[in-house]
Amino acid sequence: MDLILWRHAEAHVIKEGQSDLDRSLTTKGERQAQRMAEWLNQRLAHSTRILVSPAVRTQQTAKALDRNFKTVPAIAPEASPVALLSAARWPDASEPVLIVGHQPTLGQVAALLLGEVHQTWVLKKGAVWWLRQREREGVSQVLIQAVMSPDHL
Repeated sequence: MDLILWRHAEAHVIKEGQSDLDRSLTTKGERQAQRMAEWLNQRLAHSTRILVSPAVRTQQTAKALDRNFKTVPAIAPEASPVALLSAARWPDASEPVLIVGHQPTLGQVAALLLGEVHQTWVLKKGAVWWLRQREREGVSQVLIQAVMSPDHL
């Protein structure tokens, strides 16, 4: 199974009285999302299931893909790694899954799957970590398929 973790692109700082869910992308964030979406669209299978946090900034990031996606409240800011992995049906999903979400959850998922540790690794804004689960000689392995930042596109 492929699990692609995409952190939302750069967003505006929260304003007084504003909900964190209502923060939108900056102009730079819109460019980051578009560049990363172009990179992803060249690589994602058509069967990829796309799950997106209800936050405005993640919705805007995902819209750059110009693909259908599902909004999943369970992966909103401050979601647990377990909730995210459950939504993705890790490791049993039959199709690749792209999650558009937030720190610290995405970093916690990466640390858990790759290092089997409870830490928070940092994914840069707009970056993608593409993980692949496979079985080799009866042993489950998680590989890093790709790590890409919009700054490198």
